[in-house]
Amino acid sequence: MGHRFESGDEVTVDATPEEVWEAIATGPGIDSWFMGRTEVEAGEGGTVRMAFGGYTPEYAVTSWEPRRRLSYTSQTAPDGRFVAYEFLIEAREHASSTLRIVTSGFLPGDDWEDEFDAMTKGNAMFFRTLAEYLTHFAGSTATPVTAFGPLVPDWDAAWAALHAELGLPPRAPVTTGDGVRVRLGDAERAGTVYFVNADTLGVRTDDALFRFLKGFRGPMIASHHVFADDGGRHTDAAWQAWLTRVLS
Repeated sequence: MGHRFESGDEVTVDATPEEVWEAIATGPGIDSWFMGRTEVEAGEGGTVRMAFGGYTPEYAVTSWEPRRRLSYTSQTAPDGRFVAYEFLIEAREHASSTLRIVTSGFLPGDDWEDEFDAMTKGNAMFFRTLAEYLTHFAGSTATPVTAFGPLVPDWDAAWAALHAELGLPPRAPVTTGDGVRVRLGDAERAGTVYFVNADTLGVRTDDALFRFLKGFRGPMIASHHVFADDGGRHTDAAWQAWLTRVLS
């Protein structure tokens, strides 16, 4: 048993089609809003290579129309699993653009519903982060940070501990626009919640996008994008230690 799926998201942002294209069709651009590090071999027939948390997925570029359309798809596995992405850009007035993303594919197995739910919540965070990047950091390049904390036995307790660390009420609902503080070592940043759902929390500061995600059958993940030149303070190891401290 399995499930064929297709979903779409759309947003209009104050960024030109050129800026949107740079964000979705170059390695440094994708590094500034998605997860881990990415290399892009440009052009139809090229390859998008990603690396995060020990995973190294590759996607074949199936359409390449600069500033208009980009699509790429994974290889179909023996069990039928695959995922494909399509990005459609439309120019608007006043140097703005509308971006639509269509995600489709097939999930095999009897537990596809759990995986689909986790993927849907995660994709919502990634898409919102892309919009946030284009709105506040377009043209800038971030250093990506990806860290995995300890396995989480109780997610309610884990989210409560994270909220308390960020200065949010541990048991109260978190909403977009809530103020937070992000501390790493002796440095502290004030920030604002820009996205939240049952599996994710995104925070924007003046020079970073901080994200926390519920790993599918695993740990909490810190997946950040740091735009500041901070002397190497924000590393995978530093954030892994941070997660271990907060969640232990």
